[in-house]
Amino acid sequence: MDSDATAISVTRQGESAFRVEVRSAGVTTTHAVEVPEGLADELGWSAAKEADLVHASFSFLLEREPATSILRQFSLDVIGRYFPEYKSEMRHVSRPT
Repeated sequence: MDSDATAISVTRQGESAFRVEVRSAGVTTTHAVEVPEGLADELGWSAAKEADLVHASFSFLLEREPATSILRQFSLDVIGRYFPEYKSEMRHVSRPT
């Protein structure tokens, strides 16, 4: 990984809870993230792919702000309050098979 690369690691912590670690430019941030019931379906993702949705959501956020500005604990449904295009973009993101 070169010094400009960003690594996102997503680990399931419970039924709909995840720990996300972002490493970028020598800085590591850790986030506790919840996927509210029904959100994955609403965005066209299967419940089995929630970890992938969390990863895609962090990629989305990192395109807009540094990892150090991302809330340390939040539910994915709050992203749309800050970035109205979030739900639309998550519906159109390519999903891993």
